[in-house]
Amino acid sequence: MHILANLNHIFTRPLMSPVSIFLVALLLILTAKVICHYSKIPKIIGLIVAGIIVGPHALNILNQNLAVTIFATTGLLYIMFSAGLELEMKEFKLQKRKSILFGALTFLIPFGMGFPVFYYLFNYEMSASILIAIMFSTHTLIAYPMVSKKGYAKRQAVAIAIGGTIITDTIVLLILALVTGLHQEGSGVLILTTLLLGFIGFSLVAFLLVPYMAKTFFYLLARKKSFHYTFVLMVVFLLAILAEIIGVDAIIGAFFAGLALNRFVAKKKRLKAEIHFIGETLFIPVFLISVGMIVDLNVLLDLHNVLMITTTLIFVALLSKWLAAKLTQSILKLTPLDGCLIFGLSSSHAAATLAIILVGYKAEILDLPILNSTILLILVSCLTASIVTARTLTQFKKQECEMCESQEKSSLIRSI
Repeated sequence: MHILANLNHIFTRPLMSPVSIFLVALLLILTAKVICHYSKIPKIIGLIVAGIIVGPHALNILNQNLAVTIFATTGLLYIMFSAGLELEMKEFKLQKRKSILFGALTFLIPFGMGFPVFYYLFNYEMSASILIAIMFSTHTLIAYPMVSKKGYAKRQAVAIAIGGTIITDTIVLLILALVTGLHQEGSGVLILTTLLLGFIGFSLVAFLLVPYMAKTFFYLLARKKSFHYTFVLMVVFLLAILAEIIGVDAIIGAFFAGLALNRFVAKKKRLKAEIHFIGETLFIPVFLISVGMIVDLNVLLDLHNVLMITTTLIFVALLSKWLAAKLTQSILKLTPLDGCLIFGLSSSHAAATLAIILVGYKAEILDLPILNSTILLILVSCLTASIVTARTLTQFKKQECEMCESQEKSSLIRSI
């Protein structure tokens, strides 16, 4: 009877025991990763779907308790930190002008299409419409590992896409900081001025003080490699706290921490490996599962309202990114395949999109239908990006084989 009582206590839904919660979380992470690996589905999709299944609106195995919230919050900060950390500054400098052009187009076209649709057609408020519009502008290079693995990472189109990501994501996060800051504090010139001054001071700390701290720390404790990861994580949370103090969301601080530590971490392969390993193994998967847990399947059944929003989100997101990629191709006189590659890399909405919508939802700027619709947008856009990129890389390979065959025939004719 004692054993039965313990079993009943440990496995009562939703789970309350920290041990059972983490057992289920780790089981979900492992299962989702294995399934996604063999089915070639992006891991972000598998983990979000796993969260939907075990969440309070489905099987009700897990809910947003303290343990899950702490790890999920860390995972969100980790995603934005990684986004800043992974931006290839060298590639950006090599293709600076072309990257700025693509960055401007991939921000302005989605924003210009998204804002009027949701402000005038769906009658969302100004701040909500702006957040939805900048969500269209941002993108995550989810297909980049595929490009790198196939040996096409040094193509000009890839460098332009990476550089454009730096431009558009930075602009998007600055606007997010302003919109959420003004929404929390109210309106007025004084508040806007205070927010801007605070942001300038915060930027000085991030890009002047933090690099000095990092340089000094890594010099004095160069051999104490076990301390390096702790220092990096401390900087992430320090800037996240400072961001909240000046009135913007913590993810802005995490993103700036990634940018500030970018050149230091790039030189340390072991540290970079540790950052990726811990994030990919625990923090980020728990965050993605927690996002899935928010999704209310009943809301998705409201076809009259949600289906219209979801369809519009997906249509505007993919069309605007396609237009930006094709216009970039036309202006820079790139090949059609390069235009497709830029679209494949920039069409996936994942980490930054999720962060923006989640921040807007928690700040009560955005509603549940938008959150649920965004989850579906992420699923569709990630699949689209993966398919388009894979097909484009296949075409590149085919093109190269044809060129090799042509050269061999020419050599053979000359030898005869």
